[in-house]
Amino acid sequence: MPLNHETHETHENDGDFQASLRRHGLSLRAEALETLQINVGRQCNQACRHCHVDAAPWRTETMDRATAERVGEWIGTHRPPVVDLTGGAPELCGQFRLLVETARAAGSRVMDRCNLTILEEPGFEWLPEYLAGHEVEVVASLPCYLEENVNRQRGDGVFRRSIAGLRKLNAVGYGERLTLSLVYNPVGPALPPDQAELETDYREHLEREHGVRFTRLFTLTNQPIARFASDLRRTGQWDAYLTLLERHFNPATVAGLMCRNTLSVGWRGEVYDCDFNQMLGMQLRNGKPLHLWEVTPARLRDRAILTGQHCFACTAGCGSSCTGVVA
Repeated sequence: MPLNHETHETHENDGDFQASLRRHGLSLRAEALETLQINVGRQCNQACRHCHVDAAPWRTETMDRATAERVGEWIGTHRPPVVDLTGGAPELCGQFRLLVETARAAGSRVMDRCNLTILEEPGFEWLPEYLAGHEVEVVASLPCYLEENVNRQRGDGVFRRSIAGLRKLNAVGYGERLTLSLVYNPVGPALPPDQAELETDYREHLEREHGVRFTRLFTLTNQPIARFASDLRRTGQWDAYLTLLERHFNPATVAGLMCRNTLSVGWRGEVYDCDFNQMLGMQLRNGKPLHLWEVTPARLRDRAILTGQHCFACTAGCGSSCTGVVA
């Protein structure tokens, strides 16, 4: 039987998101599961200003072997069409290869949300060939094609190392026979520009200046969560940014929101409607907090999605999801 989601549909900091849905005669409920997104932990070799995960080199949270095996068993049984591995830097997790190989054996498309600089870290020389050999789709963070903007958001030297990582991926077939998606997000509290136009700019600049090729570009809106939220408050831009998101609420985005067909799994196996809810501790419950091995795709379908004021980031303008614009 379907999941009896007895908790409220809203989060205590919901703002007016549910009111915005009702004003347009909309509701937000889950459809058939397409993507299992696994956040394997908070460990990362970077500490980016916009990071909604608050990931960093000093974080220690990471998925252990026993949890990865239980997640793998679920994947083998239910065979989700897509398994999306994220973090932190997911490659730093000791269970990364287990999850990749289990998902590929189950017939799932596998996506690796790569920060690119991990490819330049000592001990990760194996990574490009490994990803290519398992036909893993790489979704790579590159918040701008200009060095100054990238370094301002992600740290000195990150742009140079990112370009080096992209060249390594190109050398094993990414951007041609293998899918390489780049991810843009604004440097500050603003909505992304038009995705198609920006993709053209990225493609021309990266090819001309660096000889780098990629498949497509995703634009993401910065989420007012964790480190970016702290930055907004510190600079006195919190209220203005939330007002910007709410003012640009677009009802046409709701049908394509990723929470409708995605399930987010935490490093301990707990489940959430999306990675953003995960970072806010908005865990799915059914009398008690739920873990992946306690649910099935059939039970998850038609559940009410937990919402909060951060949901305005996904519905502003052309919308924002882990695969770019939604409207």
